[in-house]
Amino acid sequence: MTVEELYHLMAAEMGPQPWLRPGTPWAETPVEIMLGAILVQNTNWRNVEPALLNLKQATGFAPAALRQLTAAELMPLIKTSGFYRRKGAAILSLAAWLGQANDDLAALKQRDGQQLRQELLAITGIGHETADYILMYTLDHGTFMVDTYARRLFDWLGAAMPKTYPAFQKRVLSQFPLALTDCQEFHALIDEFGKQVKTDRDFATSFLAGKKLVV
Repeated sequence: MTVEELYHLMAAEMGPQPWLRPGTPWAETPVEIMLGAILVQNTNWRNVEPALLNLKQATGFAPAALRQLTAAELMPLIKTSGFYRRKGAAILSLAAWLGQANDDLAALKQRDGQQLRQELLAITGIGHETADYILMYTLDHGTFMVDTYARRLFDWLGAAMPKTYPAFQKRVLSQFPLALTDCQEFHALIDEFGKQVKTDRDFATSFLAGKKLVV
């Protein structure tokens, strides 16, 4: 089966997935989603929640208020997320980047996705996965996120994929011409599947057992 066929099969079997879009819990604003994407690196969501609460109380997730914080003021607010010095620097740099666009997310959404991606990747502390998460869930540019769950699923399905993030992503996107909402949903489906199906034994009893993916 193709990547697109895999998506439609997962959607049919698993149904619509709740995910972090503005207006849902822990996603009241796009900026909150951006901050969560940075804070969740190398930790679990339980450690991110207190940090987001602190940031909400201190700044209301307003980029201008974030820019008023010094590194010394920011680090205690996000300490529960771990790696708080690196994440703090990334948050301040992200806020500065938003400031260069006058904090106008609507205008950012109209810009070229690849250019936005390169600018995000230029921020220390934002890698491929975080940049793509921000692009897809806050700036309306659909893409494919190559996270651990995706790599494991494609491996179970017998797809020999490139090792590097960009090459893996490029190969998937070449046969996945779906809309933004489909890209968002596909990522949510893959991650939800990965949280439920954790071992080879689990996969052998899943609805994808015996399926082969051609990419």
